Amino acid sequence: MTTPTEQPERLAVGFARLLRHAGVAVPGGAPASYAEALAAVGLEDEGPVYWAGRATLVRRPEDVPAYDACFQAYWRGGVTVGLRAAPAPETVAIATDDPEHEGGAEEPAGGPEATVLHLRYSPTEVLREKDFAECTPEELAEAQRMMAALRLGGARRRTRRRRRAPRRGTWPDLGRTVRHALRTGGEPVHRHWHVPGDRPRRVVFLCDVSGSMAPYARALLRFLHVTVAGRPGVEAFTIGTRLTRVTRALSARDPDAAMRQAALAVPDWSGGTRLGEALRQFNDRWGTGGMARGAVVVVLSDGWDRGDPAVLGEEMARMARVAHRVVWVNPLKATPGYAPLVRGMAAALPYVDEFMEGHSLASLEALAAVLDADAGRRPAPGPGSASRGRGAPGNGPRGGAPRRARGSGKEAAGTTRVGA
Repeated sequence: MTTPTEQPERLAVGFARLLRHAGVAVPGGAPASYAEALAAVGLEDEGPVYWAGRATLVRRPEDVPAYDACFQAYWRGGVTVGLRAAPAPETVAIATDDPEHEGGAEEPAGGPEATVLHLRYSPTEVLREKDFAECTPEELAEAQRMMAALRLGGARRRTRRRRRAPRRGTWPDLGRTVRHALRTGGEPVHRHWHVPGDRPRRVVFLCDVSGSMAPYARALLRFLHVTVAGRPGVEAFTIGTRLTRVTRALSARDPDAAMRQAALAVPDWSGGTRLGEALRQFNDRWGTGGMARGAVVVVLSDGWDRGDPAVLGEEMARMARVAHRVVWVNPLKATPGYAPLVRGMAAALPYVDEFMEGHSLASLEALAAVLDADAGRRPAPGPGSASRGRGAPGNGPRGGAPRRARGSGKEAAGTTRVGA
């Protein structure tokens, strides 16, 4: 067998490259093993070179015919796929977000013609998926700064007030039509129209700040600040042993000042949890009287409740009958094998429309996307209808058994539609 006078390493790499071009699944470290084998058996005899490649480069029996063809072309036919001139060295320049490493561009080691691959490392993507409970204080502070980029547009709802239509609309605008007709001698040359008006749908947040939620409470409260300060029609409450309204405290533009005011306003931070009693206070004073009516209510809690779960279920049913949608955000839902088995979570879940995670920045971005989308209220059930609207027979304590929540067992990560 005639072989070029080259080092075994280059020969092994060139042969492996040819095999991969032919579709042979060559493992990553196999060329190095083949080079060691060639150095051991030598390049004088064809047999040892062939079997050394078969033993190190081929892993599947169906690759043997392709290996034989490549061996014939490479070692006997003089194909120099692996022996062409060495390519220009590739210099990998890794740029970080650290200003200490910024500087002028350096010439590559291979000269001006060398290829330079510019890569950028940023901890943003890693931090987006990281659990708030596992973040260091520095990472948590960075995640809270990244929340400032979140924008909650919010769904819109129809109103009784009509607005002018730029083109043909639903109802004729007689007033404007007549006024413009006076300019044309009483002839209504241009007709004007009205279309249904709309306005942003109110969003109400109920955030659990008890001891079990301590690893997540500050990050979730920072998210509440972004939503309250970013758009009108957002209300925020904290839940512990009592209910505290923190909308005004979180309205400050400065996030640090808003968090300080919220901390001063909440007397039961990292204390116990009475979800049922807090929801009863919310329903009696604010919720069913108007704040929750037609609104999207978001409960951020792990579901641990020291009170009576029957009370929690009853108050969730009251709130669900007047709210447009009920979203429950549970940071523990991202835990592998999680199932909502705690009494509070099990009692509340039948009245939840969206059951979501809330453990990371990415999950809060998903929550913002859900709040921006308007799924619409369920249609009222009629004969032959499969809809399970609130307040209808068989859909709550006042009309039979509560509706069953889908996704209450082993849910996949992300958003789980519960009662859609």
